[in-house]
Amino acid sequence: MRAIFVDANDSLAAVMERLHRSDDVPVSINRDAEIKPEGLPRLLVGHEIAINDHTQFPTAIIKQCSSLKHVVFLGTGARSYMNPEELAAECGVAVHIIKGYGDTAVAEMAFALMWDAARQTAMMDAAVRRGEWPRVVGTQLTGKTVGLIGTGGIGAEMARLCAGVGMRVIAWNRSPKAIPGVTFVSLDELLASADVVSLHLLLNDETRGFVSRDRLAKLKPGAILVNTARGAVIDEAAMIEALRAGQIGHAALDVFVEEPLPKAHPLTGLANVTLSSHAAFRTPEASDNLIEAALAHCRRIVREGR
Repeated sequence: MRAIFVDANDSLAAVMERLHRSDDVPVSINRDAEIKPEGLPRLLVGHEIAINDHTQFPTAIIKQCSSLKHVVFLGTGARSYMNPEELAAECGVAVHIIKGYGDTAVAEMAFALMWDAARQTAMMDAAVRRGEWPRVVGTQLTGKTVGLIGTGGIGAEMARLCAGVGMRVIAWNRSPKAIPGVTFVSLDELLASADVVSLHLLLNDETRGFVSRDRLAKLKPGAILVNTARGAVIDEAAMIEALRAGQIGHAALDVFVEEPLPKAHPLTGLANVTLSSHAAFRTPEASDNLIEAALAHCRRIVREGR
């Protein structure tokens, strides 16, 4: 059995080389991080396992990859890049995801984006570099209410960070949960009362477009919206309209429906938006956790012989 890392950037390739053991399944590393789907049939010949960071795996293309039996996706958002049910039913390919590897890293990024939205540090940095001297009146977050939509590992970490700086933490979760210091409320109450709304949902059929036009309209006027989950959990067009109208005071976004974000995308022209490049999980600690978990999947697949 052989595996291939189909789209390794330099940093993840180095981690894979460092953590790969001599008794592990052989792993080839393709360092073309921007490989196109049409190149996959050639690349995957002779490999039963594909380790995938961010490449689209269309079902029609994967049907041409006769040796492939498993995809180990580096994260939880596989549905942004493939249809796991179709791959299983039509191609006999099982998709494996990795949870929990970067909970702290992503929560810290959400926390940082929230603070930038409140104090406009990125905007002021760019302005000062241009020779300007803006005097921004920011938002003081201590004592404000943050509403967390989703309280898995990342949401729970975000709750801990926000409580630590004196914010009131409320949350909504699809299944009942209890976290010390967090008050669980209805979704409508959260949207209406939170000064900051931070999204921590997996993307699936139930959550695609979850933050809809109607739900955006229920936000507290001028609220900050933070998204480090997946771009498609928000109705992006409706969010842009709400930003232009001031219904949303500021959006701080690490993820988008289309990535990389096109140069002329409407979000790039809005002053009340902070943008980062889907980098929330990219810390050395999270990268080590991620690649070690991917190798653990490979070891289990080999051990189970299927």
